[in-house]
Amino acid sequence: MGVKTKEEYIQSLREMKPTAYMFGEKITGVVDNPRLRAGIESTATTYEFAEMEEYRDLIVTESPLIQEPVNRFTLPPQSIEDLVARVKINRTLGKYVGTCHQRCTGLDCLCTLSIVTYDIDQKYGTNYYERFIEFLKYVQKNDLTCNAGVTDVKGDRSLPPHEQPDKDMYLRVVERRDDGIIVRGAKAHQTGSLSCHEIIVLPTRAMRKGDEEYTVAFAIPADTPGLIHVVGRSSLDTREIDGCDIGNVNYSKYCPTLIFDDVFVPWERVFLCGEVEFAVEMVVRFSSFHRQSHGGCKSGKIDCMVGAALTMMDYNGTAKVGHHRQKVIDMIHRAETLYGCSLAASYEGKKEPSGTYFIDTILANTSKIHEGREMAEATRLMIDICGGFVSDLPSDQDIDNPEIGHLIKKYLKAVENVPVENRIKMFRLVEKLAMESADTISDIHGGGSPEAHRMTILRESDLEGRKKAAKRLAGIK
Repeated sequence: MGVKTKEEYIQSLREMKPTAYMFGEKITGVVDNPRLRAGIESTATTYEFAEMEEYRDLIVTESPLIQEPVNRFTLPPQSIEDLVARVKINRTLGKYVGTCHQRCTGLDCLCTLSIVTYDIDQKYGTNYYERFIEFLKYVQKNDLTCNAGVTDVKGDRSLPPHEQPDKDMYLRVVERRDDGIIVRGAKAHQTGSLSCHEIIVLPTRAMRKGDEEYTVAFAIPADTPGLIHVVGRSSLDTREIDGCDIGNVNYSKYCPTLIFDDVFVPWERVFLCGEVEFAVEMVVRFSSFHRQSHGGCKSGKIDCMVGAALTMMDYNGTAKVGHHRQKVIDMIHRAETLYGCSLAASYEGKKEPSGTYFIDTILANTSKIHEGREMAEATRLMIDICGGFVSDLPSDQDIDNPEIGHLIKKYLKAVENVPVENRIKMFRLVEKLAMESADTISDIHGGGSPEAHRMTILRESDLEGRKKAAKRLAGIK
């Protein structure tokens, strides 16, 4: 099939029959549900870009595996140029949709497995890498979107997986059969799982002796029997269902919890099963790739926030106010610093034994720490510039009310040549950019907690080399 069009992607989701619940009800039409469709449209842009002449060369490349054009979201990086392209694509998409496009996590899983399965095989003589390559070919030939099933619910966090009172608090293998395994557990914060074709599961943490049944990686279709998607809440979700006061009218983000209720996985889809010492490598590889991904998409979101702030300055009559212009500068430098860290992590990448290129973990984690702090500040600056109506603008339903609508429009008018409807729409966009909780919280916790980012930097940094440099300058042998 090659590279899918947007329409082919939407149709492919229609043909799937996942088990999904939202707000206490079972969902039968995932694609046409307005809450979910906004998230699906976000992912659909990764297919739409492949059709657009201005972006095609950036997002479509040749696969050395199938010798065909593929979407870059199905290709583990084969060069420094591929690592850089990941960042540029994510920034472009982040600016275009103003939220999460929901496809980078699946690519981060593919990148991780393309490195670690090879390493496991070298030590144990297993055939995980061969299985993975066959799966990757399937993903590329059909231009599939994958989801990253990484974050377990974790139960009592003071206890390792095998010591939990309820053994299912980390996803685990409950049965090994001749034809495959049965798994049980749950994965939380599963961004866009119903926008995806495949769910890729990786360990959520380092494992140790006794955790063998929890040390598992695999891939299954998103509509596999026993797999249940429970769509989580977001601060503005009911507006999409009501069809009013939405802000970003086309794109959104949703994050289900995935419940694995004794799900069967065939052996050919299993990429890790019991090799506890490799769980930590999967975690480090995935989290580092994902933190690099964030640097691209979040700098793109700040681009969108800057555009909204500048437009509101035009609409409010404050375009020449000096302190507003300074705040815009502060927003821009945050975006560029975040983008620069991610690009640097790419340019400092190196080729792994499997042939896949891996980014610089220290720079990737530095980017993520910067994001966790500075996205909040960029949001604050945007709100500061735009004004108080970001929080309590009258509803579209009141504005359309024949009795009071004309009065609301009268008093929401600002600059003479700007239609009041445009000012209202921009206020709604600013509110969405600031208040879409599923995206805002990911600025802090996406790819792991801030403390995990710091610990990775400490663990991966050359501390002894720095001490030697200081001792040499001090004249200490």
